[in-house]
This record gives sequence, structure tokens and C-alpha cells, in this order.
Amino acid sequence: MANFELEPLGQAAQDLRYLLGRGYPRELGLKLTGDRWGLDADQRQVLRRGVLAPELARARRERLLPLAALKGRAVGVDGHNVIITLESALTGAVLVEADDGPVRDIGQRGRNYGPGPHTEAAARLMIDALAEAGAARAVILLHAPLPFSGQLAGVVRQVMERAGLAGQASAVTAPEKELAAFEGIVVSGDGPLIDTVSRPLDLAGAIIRGMEPCPQMISLETA
Repeated sequence: MANFELEPLGQAAQDLRYLLGRGYPRELGLKLTGDRWGLDADQRQVLRRGVLAPELARARRERLLPLAALKGRAVGVDGHNVIITLESALTGAVLVEADDGPVRDIGQRGRNYGPGPHTEAAARLMIDALAEAGAARAVILLHAPLPFSGQLAGVVRQVMERAGLAGQASAVTAPEKELAAFEGIVVSGDGPLIDTVSRPLDLAGAIIRGMEPCPQMISLETA
């Protein structure tokens, strides 16, 4: 990750915050700062995933709940979002501590994502964290359009049963819409979903920060 610790990345992050805070369109701000500092595609993706307008970042950080808030509560989980982030941590992929609080990966796996050798381990981390935090029940929603989502839901259900965590796991067409209406805590690192729900929590970030050894993460405040 040495390339991500170069001074231009931190300077570019400061410039992008300045532009976004003054109303520049996000894509234009990313292009201007990336071009000015000569950033490569991965460095630009770090900015994309990690830098926000200061007021928006502050508002999201203030709303994110701590892990202890899960005790005795029902929780809706953006399953692919959490699992993909945890897989990235397990494989040593690039992670960024975003301005708005969540830990995010920069892999752009999106519609190409499919379960791999670290998927079940990531699911176990997710379920064990929910169980240990005392969640009353969990509704884990996966993106049905992604490959093998039904099979992954089955794996997650098995992990839940072994951990003694009540709830369900299923693949649905639009998890974000169902989670937006969920009456309880909603777990996700997705910015727009954090804005939408009343009680957001970044479970993946809490798990990753507690790992021993802790995976290396880019902090754009000091990059």
C-alpha cells in the first residue's frame, strides 16, 4: 500500500473536500483533483470512496450508532455491503477510513461479485459480531441480481443457526428499499442508505477496527 501513502493523495483529498464543500459536482471535483495531482486509477478510487463534503461527512458521523446499540434490538443488514468489506479486510485489499465514518473497500467488485474462498469467514465475522453484541434478531438482505446470492443466503442462514442468532437471510431484488423501511437498526457502510435510515450502524468498520492485527487502512486525514 506504499503508493497510497504518497503526499499527493492527502493534498488531493484536501482539495476535493474544499470543492465539494462549495457545491462542485462530485465527478468534476474528482477529475480536477485527480488530474492536478497526477493520481492513478486506484488513488482516484480512494478519493471516491473516502472523501465527502465536510458538512455531509459530519452529519453522517454524528448519526452512526456504536456497536453497543445492537443489544436487544432488531437489525436489518445490507448483507453484500458488509460481507464484501470484510472479505477485503481478510484478503489484505485496500481499505479507506472514510470522512463520514465507515470503513470502505475500493475494489469496485459490484455486479461482478461472487462468493469466494473468504466469503464464509466474512459471514461468520458478521454473524458472530451481531450475536456477541446481543442483537435480538437479524434480517440479512442480499442483492438477488448478483451471482449465487441465493446460495450465499443459505450459507448465512447456516452460520446464523450455528451462532444461535434469530432471524433470516434472503436474496431480494432491492435490499436498500427494504432496509430504508426497516423499523430498527440498519447495518451498512453505504452513504445514501445511511442518509435514509434513522438508526445506521457501520458493522464492518467496527469489526475491522477490532481485528488483531488490525488491517492496514488509509486515513485521508493524514495520507
